[in-house]
Amino acid sequence: MVKETVYYDLLGVKCDASAAEIKKAYYLKARLVHPDKNPGDPKAAENFQVLAEAYQVLSDPEKREVYDKHGKSGIQQDSMVDPAAVFGMLFGSDLFEDYVGQLALATYSSADAEEDTQDIELRKQKMVEKMKAIQKERVDKLVTNLKICLEPYVEGRADEFIQWANAEAQRLSSAAFGEAMLHTIGYIYTRQASRELGKDKRYMKVPFVAEWVRDKGHMVKSQVMAASGAVSLIQIQEDLKKLNQTDDKEENIVKAIEEKKDAMLQSLWQINVVDIESTLSRVCRAVLKDPTVSKDVLKQRANGLKKLGTIFQGAKAAYSRENSLRHESDLQINTGSSS
Repeated sequence: MVKETVYYDLLGVKCDASAAEIKKAYYLKARLVHPDKNPGDPKAAENFQVLAEAYQVLSDPEKREVYDKHGKSGIQQDSMVDPAAVFGMLFGSDLFEDYVGQLALATYSSADAEEDTQDIELRKQKMVEKMKAIQKERVDKLVTNLKICLEPYVEGRADEFIQWANAEAQRLSSAAFGEAMLHTIGYIYTRQASRELGKDKRYMKVPFVAEWVRDKGHMVKSQVMAASGAVSLIQIQEDLKKLNQTDDKEENIVKAIEEKKDAMLQSLWQINVVDIESTLSRVCRAVLKDPTVSKDVLKQRANGLKKLGTIFQGAKAAYSRENSLRHESDLQINTGSSS
């Protein structure tokens, strides 16, 4: 018997709902009330905050146990993570959907919740097939979107394209983890474009080889980071399980969550980065190797993609934003100090 059902009611689930049911309910409702979806609603941010609070409590076994026993009064608010950060790490932002699609973590969560097969091996096989189909649809859609974005540049309207790209980067930077997303997308765009343009270089193709080596090195580094992120999440989970068996467990767990919440978000981000990078690399290759257009068009696409990536990264002085993760002056200082 639970003390109160407010959080369960907010998510529209029963008090004995499974973790998968809670995540699916939050995902569906959060997308409806997200401030990005309701720009004219002054209560959108508050509604989103309340829903995220309910999810954070009910999705965490220890917090949920405390809530069931003591209600909202038993939950310390300083243990809560920013709701925009939680949603952004789990599902990305609607603002970025045209560029990265739905993140694999979100897709898997909702698809797994819908799968009712009890046989573990059959369930696993069905999930693999479902994820492959969803990922193909995601890539196809992103390829179409990117071609449309690059059209003005390809048609010779470079100034119009640059003006649009700057405004778009400014708009996207306002989303949760917006600058981190922009930097990741921009990095892949510039790398893939440079790699394609490098094929035209001579001198025994050294520039192209160098670009390929950089690209491979970054991919390996990202995969290592993702593996590290997954291990970190598992370790945090194990630590919380141990605390659950100690005296004063509620107090210890709240303190541990407060200390580890930044690490949890960072670990989720590291996992999502690999999904974004692998997906966008496929998208860029499809756009830059399109057999239905001429070589001149492909070259213009590559140049436009490189420019778009540079603007999204926001490091160069001409395209710098207040919250850009890197600035040209930083790069010059680092280069000077390392020489």
